[in-house]
Amino acid sequence: MFDLLALLADGGFHSGSSLGDKLNISRAAIWKRIQRIITELDIAVQSVPGKGYRLEQPLQLISKDFIQASFPSLPVFVYGSIGSTNDQAKELLSKQAAPLAVFAEHQTVGKGRRGREWVSPFAKNIYLSFVWPVTRGLNQIDGLSLVVGLAVLKAIKRTSGIEAELKWPNDILINGRKVAGVLLELVGDPVELCHVIIGIGININMFDSLTDIDQEWTSLAKELGKTFDREAVAKVLLEELDSYLYRQKIYGFASMRAEWLSVHAWQGRNVVLRTGNDEVHGKVVGVGEKGELRLSVEGKEQSFLGGEISLRLQNDT
Repeated sequence: MFDLLALLADGGFHSGSSLGDKLNISRAAIWKRIQRIITELDIAVQSVPGKGYRLEQPLQLISKDFIQASFPSLPVFVYGSIGSTNDQAKELLSKQAAPLAVFAEHQTVGKGRRGREWVSPFAKNIYLSFVWPVTRGLNQIDGLSLVVGLAVLKAIKRTSGIEAELKWPNDILINGRKVAGVLLELVGDPVELCHVIIGIGININMFDSLTDIDQEWTSLAKELGKTFDREAVAKVLLEELDSYLYRQKIYGFASMRAEWLSVHAWQGRNVVLRTGNDEVHGKVVGVGEKGELRLSVEGKEQSFLGGEISLRLQNDT
């Protein structure tokens, strides 16, 4: 199916016979694959007698060769449609040394925080899992989601010019709407060798209203009214990840804390922080040197750190 999509990606008409010749399959098999593209990937395909098939909108597919050429020492994997890049990265770890990068054009069970789904339309956005070996003890991952947020924010700035902001602990916002998110998963034995799988989703070329998304969202295309070269974004994202992860490994989050605070969307705001069934009302003071959230609660400063924390603005007073 994906080899056929690559031939159709230019948006021009291609006859069933010419497609069949290139793929060495029958015209009937081409028709069946076209139906799968329509039903499984929700991609609109036109069929015109005498002309053949074409996509209603051209697609830009991420080329493994392009990414690999830019990072020759980094194992790069690019998939058409998979469950999730994080799950695929875990599977690859059994036979491939890290670091490594896994991209997908489409995820059927993309992962967000707290068990939520990350909506993943085909060839619209960036879906990346980067596997990073933890070689200096678990202190190496203190504040890591915040550091990755800085890398994503910098990549957005370089490729679009947009000044995004960060929401603790792992959301990237444009004008208060989510454009990207980070999900970290630790795998392996922390006492011996373990890895952190850094899942990143960035909304690039989504224009349509998607009712499956349960929060306000935006994309680079929605913000600027034009589509973006996803390969260029992917390349810059890997460059920024390399830079920020090096700083994290050598100097730790404390060395980037001031930078993170300078782009913190909710600094000084009154918030409601939820941890499980509990709620804490307070004012955001900042973040600590390990990436913990610092709140002023009834005049006393408290720190919060954990993966099951959600943050919602309350009315400022």
